[in-house]
Order: sequence, then C-alpha cells, then structure tokens
Amino acid sequence: MSSSRGISKKFPLHIVVFLAPATLVYTLFMIYPLADSIRLSFYSADETGATYFAGLTNYIVMVTDPDWSGAFWNSLKNNFIFFCVHMLVQNPIGLLLAALLSLPRVRGRNTYRTLLFMPTMLSVVIIGFVWQLILSPLWGVSETLLAYVGLEDWFRPWLGEEGTALVTLSLISVWQFVGIPMMLIYAALLNIPDDLTEAAVIDGANHFWVFWYVKLPLILPTIAMVSILTFVGNFNAFDLIYAVKGALAGPNFSTDIMGTLFYRTFFGFQLQIGSPTMGATVATLMFLVILVGVLFYLFVIQRRLQRYTL
Repeated sequence: MSSSRGISKKFPLHIVVFLAPATLVYTLFMIYPLADSIRLSFYSADETGATYFAGLTNYIVMVTDPDWSGAFWNSLKNNFIFFCVHMLVQNPIGLLLAALLSLPRVRGRNTYRTLLFMPTMLSVVIIGFVWQLILSPLWGVSETLLAYVGLEDWFRPWLGEEGTALVTLSLISVWQFVGIPMMLIYAALLNIPDDLTEAAVIDGANHFWVFWYVKLPLILPTIAMVSILTFVGNFNAFDLIYAVKGALAGPNFSTDIMGTLFYRTFFGFQLQIGSPTMGATVATLMFLVILVGVLFYLFVIQRRLQRYTL
C-alpha cells in the first residue's frame, strides 16, 4: 500500500513570497485609497466641519442640484467628446501607421517607429507649453505655416474659443499618444504567422486585401484592448487640460472634464471652497463610469472576439 496517501501536499509558500510585495504595494496605494474614497463619498460635513453619514445624498446632489449638476454633466459630456476624438482619430491613425510599418521592404522602419513613439515619452507639461506657443495668435508659428499653403484664412485662436478648445486639446493629446496604439497593433501584426499572408499572396491578393481579410480579423482582440485602454486613460485624464487651461478649464469651462472637476471640488480653487466628501463623490462617479466601460468590454466585446484568436 502506497504511503503517499498520508502525505499532505505542502502549501506553495514561494508563491506567497513572490506575490506579497506587489500585492502589498497595490493594496496600499490603489485598493485602500479607492475603498476609502468610496467610503468618504457617503459622508457629508456640517457647518463645524464634522462629518456624518449621509447615504446617497451626495450623489443625488451631484446629479440633480443646480449648483453641482451643471458642472458635472458638462464635464461628463466633455469627457465623452475627449474620448470620441481619440477613438475616431488616434486609434485609426495608429492602426494605419502600424499597417504601413509592417509592410515588407519598408526602409527606415526602426527610425520611423522611434520618431512616432518619441512624443509619448515627453512630459505633458512640455507638450502643453510647446503647443500653446505654436497655436498662439500673438507669437505662434501656426498662422505663418498655414499662410505658406494658402490657408491663412483658416487660422483661429483655437485654444481660446469655446467651440474649438476641447477638440484642439484632444488632437494635441492624439499627437502625443498615437505611438501607443501604433506599437500595440504593430506587435500584434508581427505575431501573425507568415504562412497565412504568403498563402493569400499566392492566391493573388494584394497588400490591402491581405490586411483587410487576413490580418485585421486576427488583430481585432488587440484593437479592442487598445480601445478599452483609451477609454480608461481618457476618463482618467487631467494633466494636459490642467497644464494648458488650468483648473478652471476655460474658456467658460468648455474644456472641463471629470479630472479637473474632481480637482476643483476636492481641493478647492479660487472662490470655490474644497469639499473632500463631494470630491470623493466625483471620484467615485468617475470610477463607476470606467467600471461600466470595462465590464462592457469584458462581457460583451471580448467574448465576441474570441473566435478570431490564433
């Protein structure tokens, strides 16, 4: 009779040792602040500054009270515009650049890849300051450059007009971060077996049809992942708007997004008094919007794309 039946399997202690540092850091700096922000959003403060449990009052006030709801719905709408510009401009351009770089016999592929990705490594403050100088109606070079091609009548103070400021900032962000979707999609294209593309070429397909009917269906999971990363990143955006337009996100709050609204609400700015409880409410609403988007990706989009995986 084998004696192995009485031998209990040892607990894999080495797994705990390897996971403990990362788990501890993530819990301390991510999970705990998130949980505490959600907890704080259910409290309110009286005239003396003492906090008391208020339930869902802060959420009701944020979405219905005229003193708060206007700023909240405006920032949420602007955030969706900010995201849509990235989805409709940044990701298609990233896909196009990745497809061009993956073509055979492209000279200087590594140089182009480095130059396109380089703005991503620059500070957002530097990017915002440089583009402010470029687009400035007083000393910027954009009007002169447009004059060279006969389009000087198209020049406007794009960062100073309510109708164009948000789209202009979105395009600046696209210019900076287009290298990220390009590199992710480019890596996915490189993982496609050469046998598939060679068989399509032998059958008489050109580069466009090879990409459209062979490569694109295979990289759809990567495109979906890029889309959800864009969604999460855009609804966490703050630094570019703050660097260019400040916490007031002018002109007339036309570039105000959830991040700048949270900053003004939590810390206060100029004549607005900071409220940690209402700021935590804004942060929790940001988290809920992102959570809904991520769950939609995981349970709807990702399941439909599983059949395209290699």
